[in-house]
This record gives sequence, C-alpha cells and structure tokens, in this order.
Amino acid sequence: MNNQRSFFFNVDWVMVFIYLALCTIGWLNIHSAVYDEKHPYFMDLDTNYGKQFVYIIIGIITGIVILLLENRFFSTLAPVFYGITTLLLILVLIDGRNVGGNQAWISLGGGFRLQPSEFAKFATCLLLARYLSGTNVRVSEPRPFLIAAAIIVFPMFLIMLQPDAGSTLVFSCLIFVLYREGASPYFLILEGLFITLFVLTLKLNNLTYIVVALVALALIIIFLFRRNKKLIPIILMGLAICVAFVFSVKFLYTDVLKPHQKVRIDIVLGITKDNKGKGYNVNQSKIAIGSGKMWGRGYMQGTQTKYSFVPEQSTDFIFCTVGEEWGFAGAVVVLGLYLFLVLRIIMIAERQRSPFSRIYAYGVASVVFFHVVINIGMTIGVVPSIGIPLPLISYGGSSLLSFTIMLFVLIKLDSNRMGMIYA
Repeated sequence: MNNQRSFFFNVDWVMVFIYLALCTIGWLNIHSAVYDEKHPYFMDLDTNYGKQFVYIIIGIITGIVILLLENRFFSTLAPVFYGITTLLLILVLIDGRNVGGNQAWISLGGGFRLQPSEFAKFATCLLLARYLSGTNVRVSEPRPFLIAAAIIVFPMFLIMLQPDAGSTLVFSCLIFVLYREGASPYFLILEGLFITLFVLTLKLNNLTYIVVALVALALIIIFLFRRNKKLIPIILMGLAICVAFVFSVKFLYTDVLKPHQKVRIDIVLGITKDNKGKGYNVNQSKIAIGSGKMWGRGYMQGTQTKYSFVPEQSTDFIFCTVGEEWGFAGAVVVLGLYLFLVLRIIMIAERQRSPFSRIYAYGVASVVFFHVVINIGMTIGVVPSIGIPLPLISYGGSSLLSFTIMLFVLIKLDSNRMGMIYA
C-alpha cells in the first residue's frame, strides 16, 4: 500500500491518545456527577452519561472519517463551512431553543440539541487560515488585518445576539493567531488595556476619574515623545478610542447585559457578595474542589457532587467533580493533559511546511487554551461564570464533536506535512 495514502501514515498518535484520555475522563466524571440508581448502566440513553457515550462514539467515527479525507478538502471548503455555520447562527436566532436565557440551540428531537456557536469556532479557524495563507496576504498591512478581523468578528456579532457572552469571548483569543502571523504587538497591548479599562469602569463606577486618568496618561506620553510629531495624532486617536470604549462598557453593562450576568461579574470583581444567590454556584464549586484535598474522596464519593450542591455539575462545573473525587493529584493530571495538548498543538504548528496548516493549528491552540483557562477559572472564582465547557470533558454533544473535528482536522493536516504545500 502507498504510504502516502495509508490510514496510519504519519498520524500523530500522541494527540489521539490525549484526545481519548480526556474523553474517557469526561465520561467517567459525568457518570459520577449525575449518577442515577434507577439507571445504573453506563450506556443508558435516558442519562447524560449514556448520551455522552454516544457522542464519544460519534466523535471517534467522525475522527476516522476525517483522517480518510484528502488534505485539500479542508482548505477548499473552508468558505463553505463558514457559510453553513453562519446560516445556522442566523437560524438559531429565528427559531432556536432558549436554554438558560440563551437562544443558542437547535432542537434535533429525542432530547438531542445542536449548538451552532461551537462549530462556528472551527469554521472561523479554518477560513482564517485559508485567508491568511493566501498569496501576498500580510496581516501587518491594514487591509488584510481588517479582513481577518472581520472573519473573526462577524460570528461574534451573531452569537452575541443570542446572547451568549461566553462563546462570544472565545473568538477574541484568535488575536494571538494574527499576532503569530505578523500583526503588530500593539494589538495585544490594546487588548490588555481594554480588559483593564473594562474592570476599572465597573469597579470604580465613576467615568470621570477614568477619563481624567486617560487624558493625563495621554499628555504624559505626548510630553515624553514630543519630538516625534507623527505620534501625536496616533496618541489622540488612541485616547478617543479608549474613552469611547469606557462609555460603551457602561452602556453594555447597564442596558444590554441581563441581571444574572451583571451579578456574576460583580461577584468576581468583589463589587457584591452573594454566596446564597447568584454566587452560590461558584461558592459551592470552591467548597467541592477544596474538600478533595490531596487524593480526593474517591470515585462517586463526592458529597457536593452526589447531593447536587453544585449546579451544572456535568457541564460548566465538571471540574468540581474532578477536584472533589480525584483531589489535587487528579486535578494536576487533568491540567497536565491539557498543557501537554496545547504544547503538542504548538509543536505541530511549528513543524508545518504549509502556512494554512500552521495558522489553523495556532487557531486550535488558542481556542483550546482559552476554554481551559476560562472554565477552570470559573470553577475557582477568578473569572465570571460565563458558561463555556471544558474541552472533551464537559457534557455536551456539540462541544465534544466540535473539538473532535478541530483536533482531527489538525491531525490529518499534520499527517501530510511532508507532502505538497498548499494554500
């Protein structure tokens, strides 16, 4: 058999092993978190753990199919995938199912649902890679940068209308892809500045102080670089953007965000304390993780988990089950697998001969890293509870299948890295 066409040729089996390990850990923890004595079997489809088993099998079959496809398939059809997910995002706004205040799901019947925003992450990474790998496309130039930014921002806008703030924020991590491909580091600095202004706007609750501080900072910078007259218009433009951002944050917080979203942000920033209300989830989550100590309470022995003290314990707060039942040691193992996964993806990215494969790989690494950091940050109370899943571990078919597709497309692209360099 021709090795170039062989199913096993050059497949990164380390990545496959990490994928299977995380899926297995997720399935076991979902079983423990929502175990029902009336449905004791692992594969009972009336339970979340039974459904998750089906999702894993579908994911594995999907991964195998992806490995059997030609590499050019993904680059060629990137605009098609992006267009399909865009149509689904529009459809969900028209006739979607509302769950937890977000109209983000399409009902498939039989208790199964599809969340288009999860697949939009994959499609966006794919189209971004397709565009940036084009001939004479330099993201350091204004026009290509704006086009790349539009590819990222358009699905963000549609998802924000659901409104799903968590999934919307995930797309912001793709700024790292643009930076890797040559965008100015000032954009990363600006993103950090906007995050700081966001926190200060809500924490201080006084726009006058913030605007005065921004003006003072701009004057200091102008004074320090007064000999460079060309910088003055840029600094003034930056000042105007920052001031506009501050006022927009206040508007969004006051008139756009829902009450429960505002309370979650207030709790994380220390503006209010509500351990029995909106802060209950996070408070119980920290109790569950802390009670696991070093080695954990044991599989299916977690009291916080078994008695449903932690809401959403099989989805957004699945890491609580890991912390309580597996302890610090188990949590370190899970975090180690994620760290290894992200580093492996970056290593794969850097060994690619194809710009398309490299850019796509960095997109996948960014999305996985963002999900892990934010989800675990939610469970320990250092970031607002914005409802994004832990990759391959949280319950949910859309999430598991979208991450499966992202990872196996990368594995397939990497398996042919010594072949033709394509756009």
